[in-house]
Amino acid sequence: MVTTIKISEELQKTLKERKLYGKESYEEVIWDLLEDSIEINEETKKDIIKAQQDYKLGKVKTLEQIKKFTSSY
Repeated sequence: MVTTIKISEELQKTLKERKLYGKESYEEVIWDLLEDSIEINEETKKDIIKAQQDYKLGKVKTLEQIKKFTSSY
């Protein structure tokens, strides 16, 4: 199903600036934006799970420990 949406001139200008090539459709631009958002979210979820596991295993350093380590260089 195809539909028409109403957007502001400002949004149209912004979408146009995000085109990778001249004939790229606004739909393609929007899909690219959504894809980036979805990938970031999935990647972030994995990072959070890994960080939680590291914390439970004691594989973390306090900020003070990191400051001491980096100041010794």
